[in-house]
Amino acid sequence: MRIEIPREVERFGPIQIHDVQKVWELDAGLKYSELESKPKDRRVITRIAYESLQEVQEEMAIVVPIKDERIKLLEGVLSGIPHHCTVILVSNSQREPVDRFQIEKDALEHMNKFMKKDLFIVHQKDKAIAKACKDAGYECLLDDKGLVRSGKAEGMILSTILAYLCGKKYIGFIDSDNYFPGAVYEYVQEYSAALYSAKSNYSMVRIAWHSKPKVVESSLFFAKRGRASEHTNKILNSLVSSYTGYGTELIKTGNAGEHAMSMDLALNIDYSSGYSIEPYHYINVLERYGGIIESPSQDVMKKGIEFFQIESRNPHLHEVKGEEHVKSMSREAMEVIYRSPMCPDYLKEEILEDLYARGLLEEGAPMPETIRYYPALTKVDMVKFKKALKNEPYAEYLKADVRKFNYLNGNNGFIRDKVFTKAHLPDEHAKLEVK
Repeated sequence: MRIEIPREVERFGPIQIHDVQKVWELDAGLKYSELESKPKDRRVITRIAYESLQEVQEEMAIVVPIKDERIKLLEGVLSGIPHHCTVILVSNSQREPVDRFQIEKDALEHMNKFMKKDLFIVHQKDKAIAKACKDAGYECLLDDKGLVRSGKAEGMILSTILAYLCGKKYIGFIDSDNYFPGAVYEYVQEYSAALYSAKSNYSMVRIAWHSKPKVVESSLFFAKRGRASEHTNKILNSLVSSYTGYGTELIKTGNAGEHAMSMDLALNIDYSSGYSIEPYHYINVLERYGGIIESPSQDVMKKGIEFFQIESRNPHLHEVKGEEHVKSMSREAMEVIYRSPMCPDYLKEEILEDLYARGLLEEGAPMPETIRYYPALTKVDMVKFKKALKNEPYAEYLKADVRKFNYLNGNNGFIRDKVFTKAHLPDEHAKLEVK
């Protein structure tokens, strides 16, 4: 792959948010040409070899959350995931009156006769999974019936634990409703390129869609950004600007469902429920490691955190889920920013006015509390979690030596539970080191 280096970077204490990078070639060839041998040609463009991408993918788990998707659509997604990645499917499909999960499982077994991938599927409501959560001290993920709560976010949290137990160094997420296998393949290559380039062990890469096609007056229109994303990005940038004192528009992936991160980072951040989980990645990293609130981990602060944003070449075409889906995504993204202890009062008012203006909240109504928050996965006793799954069909994939898991007692609580007063706000940004 040939990709440009980040042109700009927003620094927020030890956090670096890189500008969107452009992919110049999806396949840059095996050998360097004579032109490439000149040093000046490598100043703004970097070429990442097949071997380097494969090296990352061999240590990466790709998670595909699924709920009652069409099997043909799922088959296309799986065909686009590079072979060396371990694939984890977390299903929350119905079991009655038709057992959709069993259909998915049978279909995957048939596909894998030809694909020969490291691949397995679990059901989110499986009692063995629920027992593992309870035994491992992560009961917050369970509902009143003692099963893992429904929701994409909860499935992603569960899959992160499973990816760690597989011994993976990286984890990436791909939606199961993507119509273009070529786009899926590209996303994973871009995940690999960014994570290979990262200087910090705590890094994340998020995909900015090149375009999202839709039909307008019988013709295809390739929209540049989603409707919810524009508002989320604007508010996230305003939040960063309120502390740095300089306006920015660098964040362009506030609602990025296609993202990947190092396992070190995945274990050391809190999570939120619903559609808010993607923007909450930004919020929680700023809360925990931005230098405004006391950090739960000085080691992470010293090593720093990197966010990469890469613009894909393939258009993003997925299942149309209706207007209510877009509204819910936007409401929840705004709520999770609003509820952050870092969010200043004036920005809270701006968020409410935006929701009123778009009809997402009744005029004059307060911000509802619909989001559930989950603590960092350093709280999970991985030894007990793995032991609870030792008799499951996929136990053979859980190869990690969990005795090495660094159980950080000081990193278990929510950053939002800390006392946050005006004393924490920077005096003309003096408390925030932005170099």
